[in-house]
Formats: sequence, C-alpha cells, structure tokens
Amino acid sequence: MAAAEPARRVRDFLTLLLRDAWRAVGGWSWGRRLWVAVALACFLAVTLWAEVPGLSTLRAWSEHTGAWFPVFFWFLYVAITQFPIPRTVLTLASGVLFGPWWGVTLALSATTASAVVSLVLVRGLLGEWMRPRLRHPAVAGLVIRLERRGWLAVGSLRMIAGIPFSLLNYAAALSPVRVLPFAAATAVGSAPGTLAVVFLGDSLTGTPDSSLIAVLALLAVVGLAGLVVDRRLPVGTGR
Repeated sequence: MAAAEPARRVRDFLTLLLRDAWRAVGGWSWGRRLWVAVALACFLAVTLWAEVPGLSTLRAWSEHTGAWFPVFFWFLYVAITQFPIPRTVLTLASGVLFGPWWGVTLALSATTASAVVSLVLVRGLLGEWMRPRLRHPAVAGLVIRLERRGWLAVGSLRMIAGIPFSLLNYAAALSPVRVLPFAAATAVGSAPGTLAVVFLGDSLTGTPDSSLIAVLALLAVVGLAGLVVDRRLPVGTGR
C-alpha cells in the first residue's frame, strides 16, 4: 500500500491539472483558443517530424555562410533544442565542424542559452497559473528541493543522461529556481556530457586533443561529487 501512495498522488495531481486546464480554456475567447491550438499543433509537428540537419547539410550551409557559420550554427542549436528533440547530433557536429575547443565553447554556451530561453518562455506562459498548484503533495517535496538549493538539484539532474534536456527545462520553469543559478547549474552539469560528445566528434576527424581528456576527467569528478553532495544534503538545508 505504501508503494502505491506516490503513484496515487501523481495521478491525483495530473487529474487536478487537467481539470483546472479544461476550466481555464472554457473561459477563453474562441480567438485565443484557436491561437493556442495552432501553436500547440506547430509545436507537436516540429517535435514529431522535424529532422536535425545532418553533417553533410551543415557542411553545405557552412560553405554558403562562410565566416558567419559559427553564429548561424549557435542560433540553430538554440532554436532546435527548444523542442524535445535530442541535441546529441548537434553536439557531435560541433566537434566535427569546429574542433574540440571551439566545439565545446559553441555547444556548451548554446546549451546554456537554450535552457534559459526555455525557462523564461515556459515560466512566462504558465508560471502564474502553475504556482498555486505546486503545493500539491505529489510535487511539493521537489518544489521545496528546487527552491532551497535549486542550482545543485538542477546540476545533479543534468548529469543523468536519461533525463531529457528540454523536459528538465520545462519542469524547472514551473519551479521556484532562479534564472542565474539555473543557468550556472546547467553549464556545469551539462559540461561532462557535452565534452564527451564533442570530443567524440573531434576524434572522428583525426587525432584527439589529450588536454581535452584531462578536462573531461576533471569535470566528471566534479559532477560525481555534486551528485553525492546533493544526495546527502537534507532538503531543509538553506541555499
């Protein structure tokens, strides 16, 4: 029975959200309903059918844009990762196209910027509506955890490869975590995985940079230390 209690709370929370959302939509004008429906349809269409440009396509674009290609690539990275689409291909392409150091700089800065943009957009659209509903027992513990040491919680979650990048952005947007700590935690927490993928991309083009291996190892140690600290600190610990 005890094991079923968390599942029941989550089910009740989702039911509450759906019921309140249905009531909220019922009070909208038909114009607003149509606009939101179109926006959702576009979001789902991009998520389901849009394809991340392959290396051959990116190389062709680099020939057309010339010296501006790194800027173009950076904005493309930020735009694509607003959707729940894996960013691995773009991160790998960073290493292939720009080498280890420029690749890491572009991929990691674009990752951080993308997360902040998602946070601000989702929070602006849904933050006020969601805030009173975050007191529900199903999510109250997570909200308190993010509120009191949000940067450490976000950073440790970024270390877990199985947690989708964009979905964590959306969830954090509905929590009390502040923007600057969120950005810093995203940069630090995403660094080991980003470095590893960029390093892999660079290794496909020739001899890998040995100094990058040392940096990757150091960040991996820092990441593991962050996970251990986050697990051991009580939720009641202040920021």
